[in-house]
Parts: sequence; structure tokens; C-alpha cells
Amino acid sequence: MTEEELKQLLNRIPQADGAAVREACKRQAMLAKPPGSLGSLEEIAVRLAGITGSVCSRIGHPHIMVFAADHGVTEEGVSSAPQSVTLQQCLNMGRHKTGMSALAGYFHDEVTVVDVGIAADGPWPGIVDRKIRKGSRNLYREPALTREEVLAAIEAGIETTQACIQAGADAVGVGEMGIGNTTPSSAVLAALLSETAEAVTGCGGGLTADAFSKKRKVIAEALERHQPDRNDVVDVLSKVGGPELAAMTGAYLACALHRVPAVVDGFISIVTALCAVRLCPQVRDVLFLSHVSEERGYLLAQKELGLAACLQLHMRLGEGSGCPLMFRVLEAACAVMCDMATFDEGSINDDYLKPIREEGLF
Repeated sequence: MTEEELKQLLNRIPQADGAAVREACKRQAMLAKPPGSLGSLEEIAVRLAGITGSVCSRIGHPHIMVFAADHGVTEEGVSSAPQSVTLQQCLNMGRHKTGMSALAGYFHDEVTVVDVGIAADGPWPGIVDRKIRKGSRNLYREPALTREEVLAAIEAGIETTQACIQAGADAVGVGEMGIGNTTPSSAVLAALLSETAEAVTGCGGGLTADAFSKKRKVIAEALERHQPDRNDVVDVLSKVGGPELAAMTGAYLACALHRVPAVVDGFISIVTALCAVRLCPQVRDVLFLSHVSEERGYLLAQKELGLAACLQLHMRLGEGSGCPLMFRVLEAACAVMCDMATFDEGSINDDYLKPIREEGLF
């Protein structure tokens, strides 16, 4: 993908369907319940209408896209796990033996694992091969990727996600696998928000006090050395990002282009969602935040996006583990909108609600 091709794709991403949103709001107001009594489920159902163009949306074939890559910065001791875990966990996902895939398997959600940068020779059964390079470069010492590699990874995310949508996916969860990837994610977020490394950096999968201090130092010095341009997402991803971060960005773009709801998992997922929104603000319309990650920078990214997360489960696993849970919330919102009776359909006189509605109490 060239810079011009990316620009052309961004220009094709539509806005939410305003007419469908207005009709959905009208139906919500007439459902046989006190106004606003189903809280966020009502808001979600309305937002889904804006995405699908249908007042009564349905989620029947949710799909989780997991993008995998390794990172040269692990050479600096910023991760407690060895790099070999990336490949092993990708293989375990196909066996429904990781946290995310166990949940997905229980709920019969489909999972696709895409290799965009595993630092080993493939391909492997059950893993889609879209390798850009064998791991990113060590961002502490040099830019992690070239601009061309970032664009290629974005394209891989777009194309693999489009393939799932064309095969019938009507909601897409975006996850990742890559030992050490909270380091580039924190660096990307710091660059996009002009924040300090300390403000955005957490312990990831778990670190000693010394390793945590080293991680923040590595991020701060990398940002100082490379000076990523916060107004140029491709520049940020090339200097301090990674292949799977760029591919996840592409996945969100594909969802927005095809008007399919996109579920955001945790910290890494929300950072890449912010990258996609910076590239094209309309992407925000299709995003649904699953859970509040325990990782330090999550709330900063959430505030920047201006979206609420539905679940507070104190999770910090990644992989897309919040997606199977959020799919159930989306399905519940659809059930409320589509299957509840209106006051008229339920033969209920709703005159008693007139004073409440007039005063805007709900």
C-alpha cells in the first residue's frame, strides 16, 4: 500500500447513518420500559443502528482478529517473558488454550491469527502468513520500522479483516500477541498525546521494580532520540511502533470502511484504535470499548477517544480477551432493540410517562 492508496481509502470511509440513528432513538423511546432504564444497552443499540443502517441490528457471527509480531526492544530487558512465547501462544490460540481463545471457543466465536512479524520462520498451520519482517527493530536504538513496512502492515490488517467480513463476520474484535508489545504501545501513546513515558507506561505482563524503571527509561529515551511526529500516525508507528500495531490500525479502518462494529480489547487495542481515529475520525463511530484495562495508559487513551468502556473486570491479559465478553453485550443490546415490545405492541397505555418525558428526568 502506498501513501496515496491509504489516503484514498480513508476518504472512502463513511460517517454514521444519521437517519437510522434518529429512527433507533424513536423506537427506544417507545419500548415498554421506563425511559433510560436499560442504560448503556440503549445507547449501544442506537450506535449499532448508525453503523449498520438498520434500526434492528443483529450480531450473529462475531470474529476476533489477532495480529502477532515480535519486538527488537525486548533486547533491553523490558519484558519478563522470552520472545519464544509469542509463537507458542499463537499456536495455542488455534487449540483454544489461551485466555482469549478459551472464551471464544466457549461462545463459539471465530478466531483468526495473523502473523505480521513473528521472529521465526513460518508458515504454521492455523496462522495466516502476512509477515512484514521477522520482528521489529530495536526501537531504543533505531526506528522500529520503515514507513513502507508500516504501510504494508496496515494493508495486511485491512485485507485480512476485509476477508473475514466478506466471509460473514458482522462484528470484529481486535487483539494481539507479541512479547514486549506494551513498550511500543506506550511509546506510541506518549507520542500521540505528547505525554511523558511515566504517564503512559505500566508493568505489562509483570515486571520487577528495576525492569519497570528500565522500561520507562527505554521509552523516554527512544522518544527523545526519534522525535516522532504526533500529527503523522505512520511516522509514529514507524519510529516507535511495531508490525502488529500497524496491522491492528488497519483492522479498525476495514471495519469502518465496511460499517461493521469493532470491539476494542485492552491497552494495546485502544492505542491502535486511537491511531485509526487519528487517521480518520469516522472510525470512532464503529468502536466499542470492552473493558477498562489495568494498564496505566488506558484511561488516557479512553479520554482522548471520548468513549465509555462497558466492563470493569480488572483485566490486563490482552490477546483480544475482552472481545468475547463484549460481543455478548452487543448481542444483548440487539435483543432489547429487536425483541422488546413497544407500548403499543404490548397494549400498554404510556400516558403516565408524559410528565417524566416533558421534564426530561431521564
